[in-house]
Amino acid sequence: MADAASRLTTLAENLLGAPPPLRIRAWDGSEAGPPDAPVLVVRHRRALRRLLWKPGELGLARAWVAGELDVEGDLYEALDRLSRLLWAPPRDVDAPSRSVLDPTLRAAARDLLRLSGPRVWLPLPPPAEEVRRRQGPLHTRVRDRQAISHHYDVGNDFYELVLGPSMVYSCGYWEDGGTLEDAQRDKLDLVCRKLALKEGDRLLDVGCGWGSMAIHAAKEYGAQVTGVTLSREQAAYARKRIAEEGLTDRIEVRIQDYRDVKDGPYDAISSIGMAEHVGSLRYRQYADVLYGLLRPGGRLLNHQIARRPERDEAAYRVDDFIDAYVFPDGELAPVGRTASILEEAGFEVRDVEAIREHYARTLRAWVTNLESGWKTALRRVSPGRARVWRLYMAASAVAFERNRIGVNQVLAVKTPEAGGSGLPPRARSWTERP
Repeated sequence: MADAASRLTTLAENLLGAPPPLRIRAWDGSEAGPPDAPVLVVRHRRALRRLLWKPGELGLARAWVAGELDVEGDLYEALDRLSRLLWAPPRDVDAPSRSVLDPTLRAAARDLLRLSGPRVWLPLPPPAEEVRRRQGPLHTRVRDRQAISHHYDVGNDFYELVLGPSMVYSCGYWEDGGTLEDAQRDKLDLVCRKLALKEGDRLLDVGCGWGSMAIHAAKEYGAQVTGVTLSREQAAYARKRIAEEGLTDRIEVRIQDYRDVKDGPYDAISSIGMAEHVGSLRYRQYADVLYGLLRPGGRLLNHQIARRPERDEAAYRVDDFIDAYVFPDGELAPVGRTASILEEAGFEVRDVEAIREHYARTLRAWVTNLESGWKTALRRVSPGRARVWRLYMAASAVAFERNRIGVNQVLAVKTPEAGGSGLPPRARSWTERP
């Protein structure tokens, strides 16, 4: 097994048709590849077994979560270099394809088998952090509750380390020189201003998380807030914060599915980073429910990650790594589709603000928090869970920076029959009312 790195580099070049973008260090200490590139560390040849049984992203993810793969050097640069392979434009349909009988591919497969070690015919169990195969229809109340628990009920102390004191799990709204806390406060305030909240307004915060939006709306704008979440850990944390702020008379937090909220009408609804969990099958229902909960003239602020449209939307499939380790059953939609469904439900979409770059910067701040507190993180969650969060946040930052995904605030109004939206005549002057 001498010089495994050179063999891996040759194997990768044969499979990719180009030199690998990263330097490789193998389990035997050997290195090969471009000298100035970040280093992909293959700590154990079990990683190759995982790739043989699950070629592509899921096999790589399992090896990463298990600690069999790592990166030395700039993680963002490494992911950016890899993304140029993963996110390359579709191959020209007229270009010749490489057959499985191609001698080069067959030789690469044989070498991969030899490098993978004994018992290569036996699959390795996936890391414990992976969601097990799910049964039944998507986005039932039970299945949604399980998916939310997987992502959010991993320990409030872990999220405190990653998110910082604001405990806001969506992108901030940055100004030059500002801190993460400044950016999150400014984002919450932007939402409140777009909703034109005032003293006594009833606000429904859908997917209220750890209570930050509810507290800001009640404390700074005098709103009466109902927050709903499916996460028991989030609800407990939010209630404690609300009590400490002396706001129990203004804020109620419920462990409740948004579909079961029946006590409208509300003056405004905020949905910040929640709609990604709804799914395409249920999105019209989501829009209908929120429309029905608003009074005439009420406003919805829908803050949601969006993907780029596919040439063939029917071919869209959820990212394997994200589905298995991060957001089970989560789905992204193009912003145009989101706006269309909101209007189909009866809303008038009045404003769409794209803040893609803000999310990239927020994710980098969260990664910095995690990396600087790595030893503490490992006392709060499993090493595999910490590796999941580091990879998904860093990779998501690259995806936002390269315009693979975006995030948008969509302001929609339940415009009354008389036709008045209640918005001021000048765009982005949110607090005025006629």
